Amino acid sequence: MKLLKTHPFLSLVNSYVIDSPSPSNISYLWNYGSLLGVVLVIQIATGVTLAMHYTPNVDLAFISVEHIMRDVNYGWMIRYLHANGAAFFFIFIYIHMAKGLYYGSYKAPRVMLWSIGVIIFLLLIITGFLGYVLPYGQMSFWGATVITNLMSAIPWIGNDFVEFLWGGFSVGNPTLNRFFSLHYLLPFILAALVIMHLIALHEHGSNNPLGITSNVDRIRFHPYYSFKDLVGLFVFFFIFAYFVFFNPNFFGESDNYIPANPLVTPISIVPEFYLLPFYAILRSIPHKLLGVIGMVAAILILLVTPFLDTSRIRSMQFRPIMKFFFWLFVANFLILGWIGANHPESPLVEIGQVSTIFYFSYFLVILPVVGIIENTLFDLGTKTKSNSPLTVKIHNVNKSFNHNQTKNFYSFSLLLNENNNIPNNGNEKLNIQFKWWLIDNKLAKIYLNSIECI
Repeated sequence: MKLLKTHPFLSLVNSYVIDSPSPSNISYLWNYGSLLGVVLVIQIATGVTLAMHYTPNVDLAFISVEHIMRDVNYGWMIRYLHANGAAFFFIFIYIHMAKGLYYGSYKAPRVMLWSIGVIIFLLLIITGFLGYVLPYGQMSFWGATVITNLMSAIPWIGNDFVEFLWGGFSVGNPTLNRFFSLHYLLPFILAALVIMHLIALHEHGSNNPLGITSNVDRIRFHPYYSFKDLVGLFVFFFIFAYFVFFNPNFFGESDNYIPANPLVTPISIVPEFYLLPFYAILRSIPHKLLGVIGMVAAILILLVTPFLDTSRIRSMQFRPIMKFFFWLFVANFLILGWIGANHPESPLVEIGQVSTIFYFSYFLVILPVVGIIENTLFDLGTKTKSNSPLTVKIHNVNKSFNHNQTKNFYSFSLLLNENNNIPNNGNEKLNIQFKWWLIDNKLAKIYLNSIECI
């Protein structure tokens, strides 16, 4: 045990994995971070193995995938692990980000943590699209043609940029080589960003369902949450094994088992299911350039979410108005995915346009306006209850109230004055201003440095 704390490398592992202080009330929703790490390892391991047998050539790419499936020992399993792993990667990251939005994990002091996560998500979308092209089936070829053609909407440089991506005047050998190289490289960049994400997480610790940060109410990560992660991992492996061994093409497109043919256009050209909501936003805007801007903005708007939320309350557990709009947003996102999978015809086009408007309104209008309303109601509530009795626990015997020197707890009752200040009490001369974080009749729980009010 002493070696864990003294060895340069092991002490780092110990501080991040074993002794890392974690909130005592986090649920199984926090398992998805570790599951994403496991899936990333699976994707890199299987991807490197597949790259040993894949040929990035328009005449041989499809055949090389068939060779992997039929001739390479356990090649079918490696490919299905990789293909289904990509699907689960996106399912988990959507749940992980939805959890962050619901519990306010994007708010200060975790803005950097959230920003790195959004960049990971953006790179993951690019990586997934590049990988979708590599089998070079019908959907791969036409998906690459349609999506890369969108770049031609960029003013002045659009057409030149598309030709640069293609390496010619259409999707061909240079395109496949470039996509393969980038698809191989990006997962390692993702791994580096994941490490940065963990460092940022370690800086301020995990959020929790209540959204209240306290250095007092924390426990070791191991064995409490390491066991929880193992339970989630076993459940994931059972579900993952079902799709790999019994239903491997559940998330795939049947058209992609037909070799790419530039002379035959598929009836419906759609991306993988995890990109459908953004594809629906693209198609809902009639103007080509504005559609591309809307699709990109739908992702990048997540970066500015911490600055759009004006509420002083972190978790939606205590924000009933915002909780309603959040679940409406989730339903709207699923509707966009359904619309993206269908032909753009009436009334789906109109529904898609309404859903697109609501998607952006959630971030640009609802989030800031509801926050202002909540703050106003919050201030009115605290003003009417300014004389409510509270019990204050001082986490230090010293007058400086340094939380690093916590030894004893002193409790006494008091009344707040009209300015929400703690009145002076005896020789300690307390005069500390604070804001209420949670109100339930006369019960409040407030954390401010080393002072806890309950």
